[in-house]
Amino acid sequence: MDDASLVALATDLADRAGAEIRAIRNRGFQVQRKADQSVVTEADRAAEAIILAGLRDALPGCTVVAEEEVAGGKITLATREFWLVDPLDGTREFTGGGDDFAVNIGLVRDGKPVLGVVGVPATGEMFGGIVGVGAWRRKDGHRTPIAARLPPAEGLTVVASRHHGDQAQLDAFLGGRTVARVVNFGSSLKFCRLAEGQADLYPRFGRTMEWDTCAPQAVLEAAGGSVETLEGLPLRYGKPGWDNPHFVCWGARPG
Repeated sequence: MDDASLVALATDLADRAGAEIRAIRNRGFQVQRKADQSVVTEADRAAEAIILAGLRDALPGCTVVAEEEVAGGKITLATREFWLVDPLDGTREFTGGGDDFAVNIGLVRDGKPVLGVVGVPATGEMFGGIVGVGAWRRKDGHRTPIAARLPPAEGLTVVASRHHGDQAQLDAFLGGRTVARVVNFGSSLKFCRLAEGQADLYPRFGRTMEWDTCAPQAVLEAAGGSVETLEGLPLRYGKPGWDNPHFVCWGARPG
């Protein structure tokens, strides 16, 4: 498959997973805790099963690293090309009745995210992108191109995590910058707000895993933004244990 076909496959699987998540939410569910005390529900596992089956059926032999399989003890080694799947990013928002949770499906080549989709089951939105080609947002059946913006004269719109991160560290990082507003979001939607030109900066100082960031990083970079470590290096993939360092997401930048 070419990259356009892979994005179409991921989009279809994110749609199907999102439909299952909505159905489970509508009928009710129980909340459990994993070994690391993070929350998990039937919806996480059902959505992941749909995505894994779809990828492995369409792409026999492909490597997939998925959050709930890893939590269950499955050890998968990174290969030159592999998928990263978070079937329900923002489970806390999902269980709390919020809308900002997402389905993340992204593809890595040579340590770099190259394409991805972020589905938003509560709103029916879908974000997608191929790095070097472009990004888009689909809503109500209409798909439109999106692009990161240059920071406006009045200052930066900063997105921050609703539940995670170090406020003192965030305040220190923003010191000396002209900030117009700070808005809190859950899940990978923070990346998408930058990708569609609604925000400019997302510093992340809390823990994240590679499946949290691969798909939305691909969308943001396809839209003209960037994701860097605090040292200014690109955020790369295939790291031991799948843990990310702290990072900063930017919209478009001058020059």
